[in-house]
Amino acid sequence: MVFFNFFMLVLAGLKDELLATQVEARSIKTQLEGEVALNGRLRTVISDLSASWELEPVDESREEARGDALVDQLCYLGATLRDRVRDALRVGVKQAMVVVCSGFSYDMEVVSHGFVTDISKTDAENEERLHALIDNAEVPGERLAKLIEPEVLPPETSSGAGEDGEGRDAD
Repeated sequence: MVFFNFFMLVLAGLKDELLATQVEARSIKTQLEGEVALNGRLRTVISDLSASWELEPVDESREEARGDALVDQLCYLGATLRDRVRDALRVGVKQAMVVVCSGFSYDMEVVSHGFVTDISKTDAENEERLHALIDNAEVPGERLAKLIEPEVLPPETSSGAGEDGEGRDAD
């Protein structure tokens, strides 16, 4: 009888442990399903972004390289976009200088050195003047930038990031 009671006690403990393990397993399964869904969305977004910038898609044919390939693609995408933004900045500056030259008479060598300060003014006065010039250039600068954008930006695509348009620049 003692052996039977001991057996029933152990069995009850195992049953409680089994139920707790099943609950934990369901919770982990739910978390994993969420991670898999998020992973799928990230893969789609990275693929769409890569395609819009005309980059090679990630090669996930080798099962062991799937995660590493995605990380490598993100690193490559980041480096490539940095290079392209730098190139776009240079194109924009050159275009702005061409616009200035097309209708005004400026010494482009002087313009290429940046803001011209007035040596008869203090640093604070020159700084104040610079901020005023930047403020005055805001609206015309936006207008000029919109003319140059097609030369430096890829066409917009819908990558599924934020179904309500989240993740996209507002115009």
